[in-house]
Amino acid sequence: MHNKLQELNRQLTGQLLTDAVSRTIYATDASLYFDTPLAVAVPANEADLEHLIRFAAQNKITLIPRAAGTSLGGQATGPGIVVDLSKHFGQIIELNIQQRWVRVQPGVVRDQLNQFLAAHGMMFCPETSTSNRCMIGGMIGNNSCGEHSLIYGSTRDHLISVRCYLSDTSQAEFGPLTQQQFHEKCLGHTLENQIYRSIHHTLSRTGMAQEIDANYPEAIIKRRNNGYALDALLHSHVFDPTSHRPFNMAQFICGSEGTLAFIAEAKLNIIPIPTEKNLFVCAHFATLQQALLANLVALSHEPTAVELIDKTIVQGAAQNLSQQQNCFFIQGQPQAILIIELANNDATQLLHQANQLIAHLQTDGLGYHFPIIEGNAMTQVRNLRKAGLGILTSVTTLLKPHSFVEDTAVSPHKLPAYIAEFHQMLQSHGVDCAYYGHISTGELHFKPILNLRTQHGVELLNKIAYQTALLVKKYRGSLSGEHGDGRIRAQFIPLMLGETIYQSLVDIKQVFDPQNIFNAGKIIAPPPIALNLREQRLIDEPNFKTFFDYSNTNGLLRAIERCNGTADCRKSSAIGGVMCPSFMATHNENTTTRARANLLRELLYDKSHNNPFARKELHDILDLCLMCKGCKTECPSGIDMARYKAEFLQHYHDAHGVSMRSWLVANITRINRVGMLWPTAFNYFARARFSSNMLKRLLKFAPQRTIPALSKTTLTKWATAYLKQNNSQGKTLYFFADEFINYNDVEIGRKAIQLLIKLGYCVKLAPIANSGRTYFSKGWVKKAKALAMHNVNQLSALATPETPLVGIEPSAILSFRDEYPDIVGNQLQPTAQAIAKCAFTIEEFLATEFTLGHIDAKAFTTTSATIKLHGHCHQKALSTTLPTKQMLEIPQNYQVDEIPSGCCGMAGSFGFEKEHYNLSMQIGEMVLFPAIRKAKNEIIAAPGISCRQQIQNGTGIKAWHPVEILFDSLV
Repeated sequence: MHNKLQELNRQLTGQLLTDAVSRTIYATDASLYFDTPLAVAVPANEADLEHLIRFAAQNKITLIPRAAGTSLGGQATGPGIVVDLSKHFGQIIELNIQQRWVRVQPGVVRDQLNQFLAAHGMMFCPETSTSNRCMIGGMIGNNSCGEHSLIYGSTRDHLISVRCYLSDTSQAEFGPLTQQQFHEKCLGHTLENQIYRSIHHTLSRTGMAQEIDANYPEAIIKRRNNGYALDALLHSHVFDPTSHRPFNMAQFICGSEGTLAFIAEAKLNIIPIPTEKNLFVCAHFATLQQALLANLVALSHEPTAVELIDKTIVQGAAQNLSQQQNCFFIQGQPQAILIIELANNDATQLLHQANQLIAHLQTDGLGYHFPIIEGNAMTQVRNLRKAGLGILTSVTTLLKPHSFVEDTAVSPHKLPAYIAEFHQMLQSHGVDCAYYGHISTGELHFKPILNLRTQHGVELLNKIAYQTALLVKKYRGSLSGEHGDGRIRAQFIPLMLGETIYQSLVDIKQVFDPQNIFNAGKIIAPPPIALNLREQRLIDEPNFKTFFDYSNTNGLLRAIERCNGTADCRKSSAIGGVMCPSFMATHNENTTTRARANLLRELLYDKSHNNPFARKELHDILDLCLMCKGCKTECPSGIDMARYKAEFLQHYHDAHGVSMRSWLVANITRINRVGMLWPTAFNYFARARFSSNMLKRLLKFAPQRTIPALSKTTLTKWATAYLKQNNSQGKTLYFFADEFINYNDVEIGRKAIQLLIKLGYCVKLAPIANSGRTYFSKGWVKKAKALAMHNVNQLSALATPETPLVGIEPSAILSFRDEYPDIVGNQLQPTAQAIAKCAFTIEEFLATEFTLGHIDAKAFTTTSATIKLHGHCHQKALSTTLPTKQMLEIPQNYQVDEIPSGCCGMAGSFGFEKEHYNLSMQIGEMVLFPAIRKAKNEIIAAPGISCRQQIQNGTGIKAWHPVEILFDSLV
């Protein structure tokens, strides 16, 4: 097979990945499974698809289509060739506003499609919680729905046609047909003709219509995705003379999970963007049962959506760094919250509707708190709901919520009774459960809490899955509402639809795909539900001695295992955010946080190597992690890849030693200290063409970069003398002259100190000189630990809420909050935690002081200025850029416009390193550089030293530290 795969690779324009790392990365999606593929194909064009289909047929190998890989049913995993369409099949091909349709490739991201359509006043309706990275191909495969399915329905309702490759490599355009066109399609000898004849034969059989009507979910259920959609075809005008619906095979392809054909293009219905005003009523309930009954009350008030989150998500969100700010509306300890959306063209009438709804709930004795949320705050509430899955899977205990019965849907009026029986069934097994989801359409996502590393847990998985299927059948619901059958629910299709219908589905699959090359084992003939469970691979958990303290996650491995595969890290730069810059630039799966977590988990569990930390595969996949910290905040599961990389690198250095470049970068502060003995000579050597090029070749730095110069004196030397003569008697603060401001950007430090004194603060120099940032970034964690312990001891009696520690460089001062408490050891940890609470960036300090009324805006100019702000990654991840904006707007006519950039791409020494230079600049070119080039008469602000260097190198434009701008505005 190896030789055959090599030959296939030569035929493809795209890639065929057969290495162990790639196969491991693609062995999981967001489901329970780990199933190593034979290979991973990244096709570049449709000719590659034909080659793959032909190869699969010749060699009896299945093709597993994959977009973002967010499937919860195991659809995107399997033992064949995974075909990743996400990189090269993302084109929006054609838009027709008059006829209201858009034609796209399957790798188009849903939210990016809507960004494109918004310019034309249009939108594509279905929106999943993963809409910022999920793709149209996956939405068609699973018949995805989303928050507003109550009014918009599912993807099937908005799919006009699909152009597909069939199993013989022929193409078919499946779309709406008249009766005559349908019968013409049944004639002929092509595979497409055979498919139409097969459908005609199946639906024309005596008694089949009655079988379908009796066994498919009842018609009121909008979310329905069991098996193949024979019911949708049956009720077309070809088989139902009373129907006005055209026959459309695309509706049958929708929800088929890539098991029938390979989609090359899709034509989608679009609608005008709603102009109605909307709001949320976030009703709090003391019991889940109250919320279920309140849903029926809410439905009588014609909402556009009703979503439920339960106590497990509420409690998890309160502990989740990325979601804490989104909990602002929660009061008390609700067992459940309904997020009820109302819409109306008239704002007064809308508020009246909300009050009527609240009064109705109160009259019925349902709920205890009913905040009305409007405007931008609605986005925060929506983000909290969307983060439900990530929050639930962020637990690090062996008992954790699992997705296997999470997609059931029944009539909303039957939901209270159904949930009562479901809850009783779980109680009989002694199992707890988390609940959330689209309650308005009768779908709740159940997450039974099991330990799947035990045989008992696996037995419970099987029992609960079977008994849930029986319950759904009893209530005429759909076992899959929007996540698909995949392999997790497929074995229950005969139970749900009956053996007669199931055999018809098997026969139709055989006609479409006689050699079973399209996503075998999904929907039809699945493997056992408990085969290849990811958790079963993690039974024999190794114990590693680590440098960071991972006790709050039950160890390093449990911290890594929190990655559930739902791929928030696959957002593009067009969507925004910080995580993950290397993926945003390359669109390669191996640069995602998910891929890194997958490989770390697998290789650290692999006991065939004496020291898994010494493996080059891990070094290579972590190499393009810029340590931006974006994942620490933006990953709802709390993955902190920057920390895991630092941890890994220390172990790796212990095994392999340290390169000269890493040694020099890590110890740059020591080098600068020596250089300050002869700063002029140092700068000449660093900047003169010959010596600079020689140095950069030695260090393997990019020749395009400029080595940072030293200032003529250190900040501490200047400040020691200055503060003796110039200080204030006001509030005392300890100023941290960090390793960057002390040697390279002394002028910024001078202005910061002078500004603080001018504003009435007593400035004292903190008795520390180095944060250890370069040690952390290069994996010198032992050195960083010793330095952190020294700094904490030095500050233990100084840094208090009354005398805070204030710093200039975000990555340096924020180390006290992020790394220090988990690196200094148990004895010093309480002290480090106390210091962390009173360590602030200068923007945080000044913005707070201004808010408290301690700073008078009259001290600053009244002239106008517009400032373009690029925030530092660590600010965005560990704090927020809001204080920077607030500080810069203290002068009453200063206006700040924040650039929607993520990481600048420099990331300390990353952008200097020769092998990373192109990627670094590519990251800068995504959003940051174009925004700065477009700026006219605007001041560019960037708090980070690396960011300012990157902006200068990439655009030739000088960026200023915000504190410089504020200082220069003093009158």
